[in-house]
Amino acid sequence: MKGKLYLIPVTLGGRDYEAVIPGKVLEITRNLRFFIVEEIRSSRRYLRLIDPSFPLNDTWFGLLNEHTERNDISHLLQPAIEGNDIGLMSEAGLPCIADPGALLVAEAHRKKIQVIPLSGPSSIIMALISSGFNGQSFTFNGYLPVDHIERTNKLKDLEKKAREGYSQIFMETPYRNGKLLESILSVCQSDTELCIAADITLPGESIITKKISGWKTEKPELNKRLVVFVMQASGKSKISYNRIKS
Repeated sequence: MKGKLYLIPVTLGGRDYEAVIPGKVLEITRNLRFFIVEEIRSSRRYLRLIDPSFPLNDTWFGLLNEHTERNDISHLLQPAIEGNDIGLMSEAGLPCIADPGALLVAEAHRKKIQVIPLSGPSSIIMALISSGFNGQSFTFNGYLPVDHIERTNKLKDLEKKAREGYSQIFMETPYRNGKLLESILSVCQSDTELCIAADITLPGESIITKKISGWKTEKPELNKRLVVFVMQASGKSKISYNRIKS
């Protein structure tokens, strides 16, 4: 019998794990001894957080990040082939969104390894539902280009799609948040609405939605904060929803 691949959620950076991670997920995580992670040191730290006596010396860690060769991904699943359950963990929140975990899950499906997603915090979804924007038609765009011209063109494209009624979600690394915000304020039209969701689930959490014109007069300090941006054109939030009766 092959082992299972569990998609393990972790906190978004806070230490109060019991407030955001379900008890059943914690139980499953504590019982695993094989993990595939982005960074071994931070993963070991998280496991010790949820269980101070976690047997780290008896635990196997496989590394999956932007430097991992595609040909090596298949080998990471060998413990499952041999009958061991594996946990896939991101650096924060849910795996497989804006990280290379999706490649591993795709390989698990090819190898007919059962994939089991577990519930936990997602800054992307939490930002969207807190924005007041369209939650039925939206796009997650990941990280925007670093190059100024490419980023400007991308923001113009996102704003155009927002004006068509699609909420646009994107993010940046903490130390480049300020530059991205400056680009947004200089490129986007004054009546475009922007939600800035910073440090979700953390003590300094701040989720505010207002027009670009409003952000220009009151710029937040975003340096080194975990931020998700959500954009929508003014007046596009009144969407007709079709509900399926169960």
